[in-house]
Order: sequence, then C-alpha cells, then structure tokens
Amino acid sequence: MSALLFDDLFTVTSVDSKRYDRVSRITATSNTADDVHLTLDINTELFPIVNSETISVAVSKTLSFDGEETVASSTGWREPRPGERGLADDYDYVMYGTVYRFEEGKNDNVSVYVSFGGLLLCLEGGYKKLSTLKQENVYLLIRR
Repeated sequence: MSALLFDDLFTVTSVDSKRYDRVSRITATSNTADDVHLTLDINTELFPIVNSETISVAVSKTLSFDGEETVASSTGWREPRPGERGLADDYDYVMYGTVYRFEEGKNDNVSVYVSFGGLLLCLEGGYKKLSTLKQENVYLLIRR
C-alpha cells in the first residue's frame, strides 16, 4: 500500500511575496496531462522558491513508507533513531495540516482546501486525480 494520496510535478507560474515577511503565495500548474492547479502559502525563508521552478508535490496521510499509520510516540517531530527513516527524509519541505473543504466545479473538476496552521493550499483539478483526498489530517511534502 502506498503512503501517498497525491503526487505530481508542478511548474511555478507566480510567486507573490508582497503581503507577508517570509511567506509567499505561489501558484503552479501540473506538468502532467491531468491539468491540476496549485495555490500554496509557503515559508520562503525555509524553502526559497522562484518563478518557473519545477517542484514535486505530494500529499500523504502518514510519513511511513508503507502507508501504515504508526503510534504517535514513535513518529513525533524529533531526531530519528539510528536506522529510522520516513517519507520526510526524501523531501525538502514538510507541513502537517487538515483538509477542511471541498468545492465542486465545472466539468467534473473539484477544489480541495488544506490548512497548515494558517498557511493554505488549494488543489484544483479533475475529480479522478483528487478523489483520494478526504477530510482528514495530511502531510504536504515538497522537493525540487
């Protein structure tokens, strides 16, 4: 069983850093034929990003490679024990948040909204591509 609920490559189309220090709102378009659009508030002090950059974006319910949820005491945000690895080790930027809203659009499109403690994500695309996302807690994982 795969841990990833969503995984795609995106090309950043705009970076708006006018509203807040250290946080930018980026928009990006999927590089695949699925035509998914992403809008994301991101801490650019931790993860600098520029226009036209390609990033890999994944959403997962767990950080375990096999998709199994583990006991929180063994997977908390702490230094990993020797030999312990998870999905976060393969990514440059990780956030934990909650899927809180879905909106139906035209032509079988949907919008999925996720909050990461005030930083927001919106994925817009075909229902078939985004149907694995449910109203639950998820991890957002990004790498170059």
